[in-house]
Amino acid sequence: MAASSIKLLENLINYCSLKNKIISKNIANVGTHNYNREDVEFKSMLIELNSSAKVTNEKHIKTGPAENPYYEVSKDKEDEMLSGINNVDIDNEMAELAENTLLFKFASRKIGDYYRNIQNVIKGGSR
Repeated sequence: MAASSIKLLENLINYCSLKNKIISKNIANVGTHNYNREDVEFKSMLIELNSSAKVTNEKHIKTGPAENPYYEVSKDKEDEMLSGINNVDIDNEMAELAENTLLFKFASRKIGDYYRNIQNVIKGGSR
């Protein structure tokens, strides 16, 4: 696995960590009047992921370096009161939390595997 892949996995872990905090905040405020749900935009992660993509046709999506390397937290301006009090849908938040947990576990296991392989090579393999 290349060092650039490890960096992408680290960015995914950072994204998942922030996403978990935001989802938890939304769940905690499900009963708060006029609370606006928050979400994490990962456009900088997508841009970084595609920055190494090779454009072979002028109709392909143009990518470039991200202006802001951090993920942005945005307020959901949806007016529909899904919980009767605010726009937080507890079922949707729980589903996003489960998906986010799977992404985090995937990235952390891949990074762990990478470093275990390096450790095995340093120790001399299966000797």
